[in-house]
Amino acid sequence: MSVADCDRVSEIRVRGWQHAYRGLVPQSYLDGLDVAADAERRRARFVQGDGTVGNLVAERDGRVLGWAAYGPYRDGETHTGDAELYAIYVDPAHIGGGIGQALLAASVERCAARARMLLWVLKGNTPARRFYERAGFRADGAEEPFEADGVAVPEVRYARSLRG
Repeated sequence: MSVADCDRVSEIRVRGWQHAYRGLVPQSYLDGLDVAADAERRRARFVQGDGTVGNLVAERDGRVLGWAAYGPYRDGETHTGDAELYAIYVDPAHIGGGIGQALLAASVERCAARARMLLWVLKGNTPARRFYERAGFRADGAEEPFEADGVAVPEVRYARSLRG
């Protein structure tokens, strides 16, 4: 990913949220997501990054169709020895075409020196949970809500060993 990809990545991320989380996150929160504001934040993070976060894009015919971000697992403000998949989003018009699988495989490969990869997924997001389970991830029992427009939205943590 380059800084030039930030606008398209933000478009994919926002449209991905609006597509995947309809009915799981308050609609007012989804309606309030702004591609331009997200892109501005993404550019700032990308430029100011310290190299610990990896950002990947998937392209077809020169057009970005998906994005993934990974790095050290965050336990509060502390990084652990595990890896974390922070995000993976595919343009909703291209879901099911293998882009997400390719981004996940590339993220796992780049984190192979770590013992495990963890990720958080909305508890009610059955398609995403199945996607991760097909890739060898399993819910590890940890649950944590995040707040969206005053509503607690439950997430579950998934883990996968990256060693043999």
